[in-house]
Amino acid sequence: MDTQHYSSLLNTFNALGISNVKGIAYNLSPSELIEEALANKEGVLADNGALMCDTGKFTGRSPKDRFIVKEEFTDKHVWWGEVNIPYDGEKFDPLLGKMVESLKGRKIYVRDAIACANPDHKLKIRVIGTQAYHNLFAYNMFIRPTEAELTDFVPDFTVLDIPEFNSVPAVDGTRQGNFAILNFGKKMILIGGTAYTGEIKKGIFSALNLLLPATKGVLSMHCSANIGKDGDTAVFFGLSGTGKTTLSADPERNLIGDDEHGWAEKGVFNFEGGCYAKVVDLTKEKEPEIFDAIRYGSILENTRFFPATRNVDYKNVSVTENTRVSYPIHFIPNAVEPSVGGIPKNIFFLTCDAYGILPPISKLNKSQAMYHFISGYTAKVAGTEMGITEPQTTFSAGFGQAFLPMHPTKYAELLGKKMTESKVNIWLVNTGWSGGGYGVGSRMKLKFTRAMITAALEGKLENATFEEHPVFGIAYPTACEGVPTEILNPKNTWENKDAYDEKANHLASQFIANFEKFASVANEEIMAGSPKILV
Repeated sequence: MDTQHYSSLLNTFNALGISNVKGIAYNLSPSELIEEALANKEGVLADNGALMCDTGKFTGRSPKDRFIVKEEFTDKHVWWGEVNIPYDGEKFDPLLGKMVESLKGRKIYVRDAIACANPDHKLKIRVIGTQAYHNLFAYNMFIRPTEAELTDFVPDFTVLDIPEFNSVPAVDGTRQGNFAILNFGKKMILIGGTAYTGEIKKGIFSALNLLLPATKGVLSMHCSANIGKDGDTAVFFGLSGTGKTTLSADPERNLIGDDEHGWAEKGVFNFEGGCYAKVVDLTKEKEPEIFDAIRYGSILENTRFFPATRNVDYKNVSVTENTRVSYPIHFIPNAVEPSVGGIPKNIFFLTCDAYGILPPISKLNKSQAMYHFISGYTAKVAGTEMGITEPQTTFSAGFGQAFLPMHPTKYAELLGKKMTESKVNIWLVNTGWSGGGYGVGSRMKLKFTRAMITAALEGKLENATFEEHPVFGIAYPTACEGVPTEILNPKNTWENKDAYDEKANHLASQFIANFEKFASVANEEIMAGSPKILV
């Protein structure tokens, strides 16, 4: 470590009170970190070269244990409640002190990295922790600075990540031993009691979801994005199971990013430098780009091998269905670097409507776009989660409510402003059921969904004839190249038309009931996008 890097680290360590550690591993290479992880028995190598690690008790995020310190800045901007749980600032320093004390005599790993591919909005991050593979995760997931950028590196945010440290809830103000606490005043994130690496990634995402919209007017988005050969940018929003990863991974287009982006004055940019993809049931045929990205330098989490081999069994969910892989974005051959695009020409809201009500593709006006953005609708079906035996309506504001510190209407209003400025097309795409709901109808064929998205991207729907859905008011095309005409109007695919009308009213009532918690803050333009129940 050279003098400049040492001086910068020393400033951070002195500020935090870190001393008497066994050693400091600073910005080690992936190979060095893999060697350290193996020596520390943090994981094993799979036959494809990936490092396979278990995250222990927690195989996913713990939303009820994610807190934000309440102080002047956050009290002004944060929407407090079940998603954004306030934390007593007076308890922060004592908890930090105990975490720092636990580092004495231990080797620690430090990673300096960057979030945001747009240089005007980059956030410099310093991740300090006790696990080599967590450091490799930070290397994979964040943007890797150049040597010039590392000169005189002063972090904008510091993440202290100690999976082995458990809080004492009665003393430390947490719910249980694990926690993730964001402190915007001190520009820190504390993570303890959990080895799930996604807490690191989503901690920074949550920070950006407040800092960028509140201070810079940048719309932060939980979405994937790609760019066409002609330079047109497309954005894909969607909750789990809607096809966001599959549909954005287009061999004819280049990947900007798969999960977190900002929309600034000049265009879209990736927050990250890597991908964190689900691998349950992964095959080379279904997801060739992801399958081939799992190699030396990647991290597999909570997967299992076929017996007596190091060959990964992606169907094995004995630990969790949330099996994942982390890899740097350049492991995807058609990824663009730097990960930036222009002003989006098309935005797709993906939903898996298991009731078979919504059209397979429809165009939204500004009011409808803001309303559906806040709603963030999809439906879970049997097999997606334990205990689900029939379709279950799910709403997640902004298609990622768990990561939105501000009130969802703030993001929707910013989206509306961007729509007005850019004339972007916003499409609602139903990748779910047609001809009836789950158990009666059938899932929309992927080739038809791809054909509709391609038609939208290529401008073939610009001059199409549209009809208005009687309940949701959204406009669907009456014809689309490569798609059977009869499926474009969902009611046509139902044998019992009265049953369709009844179910459409039922789904609309669920939208309206969900929106009640936003209605007092939402403006008239947003409320105009609401569905209308037919009498």
